[in-house]
Amino acid sequence: MGLLAIGTPLEWSEAKKVSSHVRSWGIEQLLAIWRNAKGKERDALLWGDEVEYLVVCYDQDNRKVRLSLRQADILAALANDEKLLKQGGGVPDVQRGPVKETETTAPVFHPEFGRFMLEATPGKPWGIGFKDLLDVEPNMKWRRTIAKDHMAKEEYPITLTTFPRLGTPDCTVPSYLVSGPKLRSQFVPDEIANPHIRFPTLAANIRSRRGRKVEINVPVFRDEKTQWPFKDPTVNYDLHQWPEDDDVRNGAAKENHIYMDAMAFGMGSCCLQITFQAKNIEEGRKMYDQLSPLGPILLALTAATPIYKGFLADTDVRWNQISRAVDDRTPEELGEKPLENDRWRLPKSRYASNSTYISQDSRLRPEYLDPDLVFDADLKQRLLDGGMDNLLATHFAHLFIRDPIVVFAEDLQELDLTKADHFENLQSTNWQHMRFKPPPPGTDMGWRVEFRPMEIQITDFENAAFSIFIVLITRAILSYDLNFYIPIAKVSDNMETAHIRDAVSTQTFWFRKDPFSPRPRASANSGAATPVESSRPSTPFGPVEDEFERMTINDIINGQTSSSSSSGEGFPGLIPLVESYLNSMNVDVETRCELARYLDLIRRRADGTLWTAAKWIRHFVLRHEGYNKDSVVGEDVQFDLVAAVERITKAEGRDGLGVEMLGRRR
Repeated sequence: MGLLAIGTPLEWSEAKKVSSHVRSWGIEQLLAIWRNAKGKERDALLWGDEVEYLVVCYDQDNRKVRLSLRQADILAALANDEKLLKQGGGVPDVQRGPVKETETTAPVFHPEFGRFMLEATPGKPWGIGFKDLLDVEPNMKWRRTIAKDHMAKEEYPITLTTFPRLGTPDCTVPSYLVSGPKLRSQFVPDEIANPHIRFPTLAANIRSRRGRKVEINVPVFRDEKTQWPFKDPTVNYDLHQWPEDDDVRNGAAKENHIYMDAMAFGMGSCCLQITFQAKNIEEGRKMYDQLSPLGPILLALTAATPIYKGFLADTDVRWNQISRAVDDRTPEELGEKPLENDRWRLPKSRYASNSTYISQDSRLRPEYLDPDLVFDADLKQRLLDGGMDNLLATHFAHLFIRDPIVVFAEDLQELDLTKADHFENLQSTNWQHMRFKPPPPGTDMGWRVEFRPMEIQITDFENAAFSIFIVLITRAILSYDLNFYIPIAKVSDNMETAHIRDAVSTQTFWFRKDPFSPRPRASANSGAATPVESSRPSTPFGPVEDEFERMTINDIINGQTSSSSSSGEGFPGLIPLVESYLNSMNVDVETRCELARYLDLIRRRADGTLWTAAKWIRHFVLRHEGYNKDSVVGEDVQFDLVAAVERITKAEGRDGLGVEMLGRRR
């Protein structure tokens, strides 16, 4: 998360009146960026990772673990650490600005939505050098150590996606009464959110715009003694504190589902995100498109979210829960009422899988695009008139169908084309699984692509492995001109499939059969050696349905056998493609062996040898002596689970011991 602006936020009734104004100014700022930066060239690709932590607080005497709401105190301690500041690390602020790079740049820490969360990034971008990749894991371990050193002795930073009993009584320190005008939740207090005015305003205005609280219903895992049909026993149907309390009486809480009602249940989740800075806009657009079909695959591979609000869920990942937690669509936009006041029916939340491709690639067929894509035709025409091409204009016109949710009064005084505040107001609140990011005005940054679907992993070794894997995939994509295009609707289908319990081992996903370019080899944009491809000749386009099929994640990651492929030749596998790329680059033996450790984790996760965190957590609960086979994850079970997570993280060495410990819990 970047620097947080300071200002006077408008309540939704006022923000709604100026939404068209903000969108219009946002388009003007985007066009100014486009004119200034469309030809921008960088020397080489840079990248960075973002790791998010939950801060937990132990009560050893009572065997309880709670979320610590001391984010502000911890960030203040980090910001005042002179040694850290001298190394270029610490905490950026509005007055001081971003931390400056030094020769030994220390990590940088940022606030997040939950007061129990921290975000940490490397102090400067990683380069593309192979030895740089070997610095990622030690840096992640350093970040965790620095964070812990600035916490109380009973506090610890853990990398779980969600706190298992978030939303149950007495789950935070300090504890607050569950009431508040911003969230109006039955389960969590307003004080659980970062007090910066942006966050409570975001939550309140989403609720106000949709005309009711957000509805998050997650299928409950049915065990031997689970009450069935399941009716969430934590829901108070008799509460009459706020008008929105009628939601549950009007059917908001679904049968056989865990019910949650506040933004904190989604934006209080932790993830692992990777941002790439491309050499130029063409390279950025290509990475955006070719990484998009990989999003659901990496979501399933990193699955880590089997518990919500003290209940085992029948899903394994967080994505849809966050989507629902910030879904500001009105009943008209949802199709529940006829369109009268709103402009469109919107098939997705503003937190969703991608709906566009943007690369000017001759292999991008019209059949891959969403035929029902909703976009603002007037704003698209303004972008076209400003010189932007059709694909990119459509992409941004699609993002701008949303309203700005947080508007500061001070930003409405005049249009400043040297800033991007109005553009970012819309861009940064479209939380899709890929994000295409223009260079910020007044900086030397290039065009960036953000890969957003991965769940945070328990150990630093795992988080480093997935980060490095995605980086190497981008190198193979660009070097071999790989083609992973499938219809965007199939990518959306795959995102839903990734939610299924143990999807990595039990489900199949739509994926392209042949990743090699149908263009003549002479037109490929790299002279790298030909990878482990078949001798298939380039062919003209045939029926689009012949280009993809359902594959297991093991097929996609490790490669198909000829017998498992409908084409008879088999998808080569992402890891073999990466290994072929490494072979072509003459990487030294020591570095290659180190990188092999990370690739081996991905390989073994895909073939089922190593479990996902979601499967391990579920297994831990099911085997715990305090679990009663009723889907309830009690205080005692949570205490031991979090303690085990901390123990594994501490025990993890350079040999990936933590991962082996996870794999052996069978």
